[in-house]
Amino acid sequence: MLAQAVRRLLFAIPTLLAIVVAAFVLMHLAPGGPFTKERQMPPEIERRLLAEYNLDQPIHVQLGHYLAGLARGDLGPSMTYKDKDVVDIIAEGAPTSAILGLSAMALALLVGSSLGVVAALRQNKAQDYLVMALAIAGVCLPPLVVGPIMQLFFGVEWGILPSQGLHRDEFGVIYLLLPVLTLSLPIIAIVSRLMRASMIETLRSNAIRTARAKGLPEQQVIWRHALPIAMLPIISYAGPALAGVMAGSFVIETVFSLPGIGKQFVLAAQQRDYTLVMGVVLIYSFLIILLNLAADLMYRVLDPRARTA
Repeated sequence: MLAQAVRRLLFAIPTLLAIVVAAFVLMHLAPGGPFTKERQMPPEIERRLLAEYNLDQPIHVQLGHYLAGLARGDLGPSMTYKDKDVVDIIAEGAPTSAILGLSAMALALLVGSSLGVVAALRQNKAQDYLVMALAIAGVCLPPLVVGPIMQLFFGVEWGILPSQGLHRDEFGVIYLLLPVLTLSLPIIAIVSRLMRASMIETLRSNAIRTARAKGLPEQQVIWRHALPIAMLPIISYAGPALAGVMAGSFVIETVFSLPGIGKQFVLAAQQRDYTLVMGVVLIYSFLIILLNLAADLMYRVLDPRARTA
């Protein structure tokens, strides 16, 4: 298993390289630039700035300089934040993004799995219909719509929870409740549907029939035998979903004014901060590959059949 993990990580290097090259070219082909402002600067100052960041050279030369720095672990300086490196900016926002994404994913897995099990055990009954109705609503309503609605009612109208911002001096769960709930709702809907389908299929399998034929109590059959098998599709989904949740936090961090990587990425894209955009793209690309690998390895640990595949 260790050899397979190392092999997968080595194969990921060409993938990351292709992503870096594609993102670099697309960013430089987009209209505008980091020093294209509403107020025109003197030509001499603009030439010096372009020369300092190698932006006056052909794109293939710029790409070569960037890849050389990347090989040394240098993501370069930010083009819009004075005296700040990309690594420093990412390090400042990473804790907020990580807490937001991991909390939303943990809530989604816990609530979604529980709802899916309830729906499977009460198939074609009122509980099943209610869970599926909520799941459909959760899929149809994107966080970009749910977030402002929650801000309006919980933050503005009722004043129960803070509607935006994150005060580090008073850091607490209360400031993350709305963002975490908003980010987790679509995942809760998907996980509940997956868990319901997987649980129904598992309960009809020969393994569960054998367990019941042995006279085991129904609760033991469900929790010790059916649930671990039914969780396998959820585990396969959890790796890419966590990466998707982290990427989806771009919208949530912007809506709720949270100082995370996502908000920095949106601002950097608007200001054509090439190095910061490239740094965030690289970090999230590596995160997606790493989480997919972790989900695959966990699947192999829980399912002996996959070890020989």
